[in-house]
Amino acid sequence: MAHTNDIVWHPSAITREQRERLNRHQSVIVWFTGLSGAGKSTLAHAVEEALHRRGCRSFVLDGDNVRHGLCADLAFSDADRTENIRRVGEMARLFLEAGVITLTAFISPFRKDRERVRWSVPPKDFLEIHCHCPLAICEQRDVKGLYQRARAGKIPAFTGISSPYEEPDRPELVVETGACTVDEGVAQVLSLLEVRGVIP
Repeated sequence: MAHTNDIVWHPSAITREQRERLNRHQSVIVWFTGLSGAGKSTLAHAVEEALHRRGCRSFVLDGDNVRHGLCADLAFSDADRTENIRRVGEMARLFLEAGVITLTAFISPFRKDRERVRWSVPPKDFLEIHCHCPLAICEQRDVKGLYQRARAGKIPAFTGISSPYEEPDRPELVVETGACTVDEGVAQVLSLLEVRGVIP
């Protein structure tokens, strides 16, 4: 591994502010967190569709998709989960500089990992959204059959069953995904983005 003293950051000729002016909206990291089955990916992709209809440049970083490539070498130990979120956080920062509204959908069970990403960018650039859904409803949904396998002991260290999920202390928004519709959740997220001045 190269020593950090041998690596010099090469500044871009185009600034983030210039990209935002071109896009006619600000960039931001919108971090969806919650249990498996809470509806993070569903909500993030629905928000992406709504933003696209408004002419906004956005992109979803999805937990399962990232583990097919960027984080394919990681398992699910606590250390690997932390490294997974570190990599995603660094990627989200690059998207932020590119002027993109970055929507991340990750269980990201450990509060310290999410906070590390939060503090790596200016305060206004990280919006944490807790997709709150009772464990019983997540298990009832169990689209991928993961909870059933976890209860049977076939998946070790499964978040919410045999591994902890640390809820956010101060999220910018809590969406009750166990009770509201996807459209209602999208409306709440778009309202937050409008209030924060991210989108017109």
